[in-house]
Amino acid sequence: MPSTLHEARLRDLVTELIDQQAARVIVPPYHDAPGSWFGGGNVVKDREGTLWLAGRYRNAGDSRTGLELGERGLELALYASRDGGVSFEKVRGWGKAELGPGVLSIEGSALHAMPDGRWELFVSSEKAVAYPDEVAEYQKPGTGLWSIDVMRGDSIEGLDAAAIEPVFIETPGAGYLHVKDSVVFDREDGDTVLAFCSHPYCWTSSNSGYAVRPRGDQQFTVASWEMVGRGPAWDVAGTRVTSRLAVPRVGVFRTAPPVSVYFYDGLECVRCLDENPRAVSRPRGYSCEELGGACWGYDTAFPAMTRLSERRPLFVSPYGTGCSRYVDTLVDCDGILATWQQGQEDGSQPLVGRRLDGEAIERMLR
Repeated sequence: MPSTLHEARLRDLVTELIDQQAARVIVPPYHDAPGSWFGGGNVVKDREGTLWLAGRYRNAGDSRTGLELGERGLELALYASRDGGVSFEKVRGWGKAELGPGVLSIEGSALHAMPDGRWELFVSSEKAVAYPDEVAEYQKPGTGLWSIDVMRGDSIEGLDAAAIEPVFIETPGAGYLHVKDSVVFDREDGDTVLAFCSHPYCWTSSNSGYAVRPRGDQQFTVASWEMVGRGPAWDVAGTRVTSRLAVPRVGVFRTAPPVSVYFYDGLECVRCLDENPRAVSRPRGYSCEELGGACWGYDTAFPAMTRLSERRPLFVSPYGTGCSRYVDTLVDCDGILATWQQGQEDGSQPLVGRRLDGEAIERMLR
């Protein structure tokens, strides 16, 4: 059964970690204007202590009406930090044409260090592929299908987009037509989990599923197309898991079974909602999954989890549309580094970040 004490401590930890006012810009987008973003990736640490950051650049455009309105997701990029995350330097980038024929847009990515020392980089892309005949009339001109691909290499420098390949192809039907935004982590048993977001043919909602690659295998097999139920209120139309935080074994968690927090982006409705001016004004973005929440669960019970954000989002930017999404976390000997996309007054969404040191974490979880 979920522990009330554990839940309270976790809520304290994540709200302190994703402090919107204390965050600093790590990677700005290419333009200080609406529709320009950087983020949707993750940070990992290699054996030499270098932090590697994966993400995608986006310029203006709106997939709801087709691609003629802008470039949208245009580049997958890798950054490196050799000073513990104080500064990041761009080291590699792949444009749409380099990720394969017919790529129209790029979104969520995930860099993953494999147990044997090799690396893999997962990337979501929209390709110029036609919808199935039974839902063909729903496809907007200039759009395609979203899927996840992976490139691998003996080192990060050896990652080769020329050898990119699909992670999995089949979906159970038009209700899960688009698959993207990978989150990758290893379990204690050595298996690798890949969480992903899916959208139906009509783009009215989203949810998260997960696939598993058994230790020593090469292929992922989908275990569930809906690993977490849709929320009851502000996130009723979608729950997109963006990262897993393995909670440090300190404080009340020192002797507890292993616990993880799962950050997610939610949406109440894909379109903006008309609000009564005499009622509560709810923060809303102008796209899909714009506001942030979190769940938690004991690792032995995965994927069972409990929401920390049942009635309202936990993470809302104080600027612009309120957008706060794509939270990622890295736990290392220096504490926890969190990064996320944060909406600004000018409409842009830079990647911002915040670090909590071990002393602060111990205080939050005592």
